[in-house]
Amino acid sequence: MYACLIAPGVAASRCAEAFSPRWEEVDANTVLLDVAGLERLYGPVERLADALRRAAGHADARVGVARHREAALYAARGFRGVTILPPGEEAGCLGGLAVELLDPSPELLETLDCWGVRTFRDLARLPEVGLAERLGQEGVRLQKLARGEPDAPFQPVEAEVAFAASTELDHPLDALEPLSFLLAALLQDLCLRLEARALAARKLRLILQLEDRGLHTRELDLPVPLRNPRTFLKLLQLDLAAHPPDQAVIGVTLELEPARPRATQEGLFTPPQPEPEKLELTLARLAALVGEDKVGSPQTVDTHQPGAFVMTRALSPAPRARAAAPRQTRIGFRVCRPPLPAQVRLADGQPAAVQARGIRGQVLSCAGPWRTCGDWWTPVAWARDDWDVALNDGALYRLFAEHATGRWFVEGRYD
Repeated sequence: MYACLIAPGVAASRCAEAFSPRWEEVDANTVLLDVAGLERLYGPVERLADALRRAAGHADARVGVARHREAALYAARGFRGVTILPPGEEAGCLGGLAVELLDPSPELLETLDCWGVRTFRDLARLPEVGLAERLGQEGVRLQKLARGEPDAPFQPVEAEVAFAASTELDHPLDALEPLSFLLAALLQDLCLRLEARALAARKLRLILQLEDRGLHTRELDLPVPLRNPRTFLKLLQLDLAAHPPDQAVIGVTLELEPARPRATQEGLFTPPQPEPEKLELTLARLAALVGEDKVGSPQTVDTHQPGAFVMTRALSPAPRARAAAPRQTRIGFRVCRPPLPAQVRLADGQPAAVQARGIRGQVLSCAGPWRTCGDWWTPVAWARDDWDVALNDGALYRLFAEHATGRWFVEGRYD
């Protein structure tokens, strides 16, 4: 059972929220409500419709009640006051309404007027096959509406639910362990609310109110939506251990940003991937040991400097399978990170001998230099000359010399 309320201004949406949790906004002044089961609160449907009209607070407010949403909508648009359509009698009750209420296109309305079709009843009596041949699917749709039959599914407004919890403390907390017990209780409640709506969280925001009324805010961006309170608690503990508040805590607010859970399908012939929860915890533990800027996925930067990259927390997507390429002879390159400082003796401006840690020999042949530079518009400008050298020990190396300092380095070895 559906009820349609037409009231000017915002009164319609306010009444819909007050009467039913399931309501649909048709336009700025019209709402549709799912009133099934509300008889226990408001009594018979007549009393419910009258209460809905009085709650709108306008003398020209209209209410229509019917078994289908379309019938209730046109009952409210076509009749004043309160109109209740008995089940099975929708076509007869709506038959006297003008066909213009169906909002047909001007061409279609002109055709119906030439046929002498001016009311819902006239349109409902036309043969369906002939109507479809002459007016197409739009004509059939208008005929279903004129008969009070359902045409579109009910689309209720989804209210935004805030997944947040907060609490104030009677005594300040200056240790992580008692704060963890409080966070565990809040996370358990929030994750249950997420599970009830089949959602997960992609971001955690922790706001700590400090003793001097200041705020200590921490945000955790998750690579995939998660919903495990133990994982969230451990991530917060590791983050607070690395970034502790500078004063005692007197209030805690925890917010979760909801998202749809990730759906994955494992392949029969691909190795299983690590669970997102365990992977995120492992990364958090590594970040606590070596630093946050040294954990994540390498990403290239917009510079010509060889080997330049930065670490980001976003994980790189799995590489796609490529078609098998014909076998080719390729040479490999083993990069030294950091580059090995070297002593290079020059002869006629070219490397003649190289000495570095684990490397010592005479240069039999060389190629270069290849001069590169970049970041000249910043305080950290760089410029270097690259050389490929073959030593008498049979190895092939890549060397480079810095312009600013004149120092030589071994960047790597060819295999």
